[in-house]
Amino acid sequence: MEKMILASASPRRKELLTSMGVPFEIITADTEEAALGDPRAVVMQNARLKAAAVHQNHPSRMILGADTVVSIDGQVLGKPRDEEDAFRMLRSLSGRQHKVYTGVCLIFNGKADVRCDETDVYFAPLSDDEIHRYIATGEPMDKAGAYAIQGIAGMYVEKINGSFSNVIGLPTALVRAMLQAAQA
Repeated sequence: MEKMILASASPRRKELLTSMGVPFEIITADTEEAALGDPRAVVMQNARLKAAAVHQNHPSRMILGADTVVSIDGQVLGKPRDEEDAFRMLRSLSGRQHKVYTGVCLIFNGKADVRCDETDVYFAPLSDDEIHRYIATGEPMDKAGAYAIQGIAGMYVEKINGSFSNVIGLPTALVRAMLQAAQA
């Protein structure tokens, strides 16, 4: 079988898929992502759009698309637009529990399997000074919710309920189950 195609430029998804031992190559397509609505629906729709866009040019290949968002109080937090937006997001997460959703779409043999994983994340209270210092590292700027649990921000996470890899951007246990189902 040909290598699977990962329809994502995310270095974190690349690392996670590599750690699973899955042979793949990366091919991305420009898609207009949904940002409003129920977080589960948003990430599943975006994952499907990414995978379907690549599938158009590679119909015989297995395609994996994914999308991750952070949600608090029903509001979707994507990647911050700028440092002020990152501060706003991190301030809203400080001392609170939030959810991380990743939608995953696997297209194989003309069938799309779209699923969502959800993880609860509990942040410690953060001072404004701590938030500014974290933003100054640059780490929050290309991350959903303005933080990377596998990076510096890991020290702000008091606990999680659910998949750690989901918070990074690709729920590996879910992807494994989807790959097994596709090849059954």
